[in-house]
Amino acid sequence: MPKAYWISAYQEVRNPDALAAYAKLAGPALAAAGGRFVVRGMPSAVKEAGLMQRTVIVEFDNIQAALAAYDSPGYREALAALGTDAVVREIRIVEGV
Repeated sequence: MPKAYWISAYQEVRNPDALAAYAKLAGPALAAAGGRFVVRGMPSAVKEAGLMQRTVIVEFDNIQAALAAYDSPGYREALAALGTDAVVREIRIVEGV
């Protein structure tokens, strides 16, 4: 079974305090669900149509584990701490090759 990757790309951080509260809860929740952080931070360089934006990549053993992590109670608690207007971001969950 291929690994899965959760990719979060932040276009804008409007409330750093809410993001910090989210991160305190999201990291442990994703780790408890089997996630391993492989990238977290700003790009060293961007090319072509890339944007200089915070990027987070979390590796999971498979797509089912990544999807279950998103729906887990611990991650839902992190989302509640983040609120609805603290960041503008997109999350993609993709299967590895």
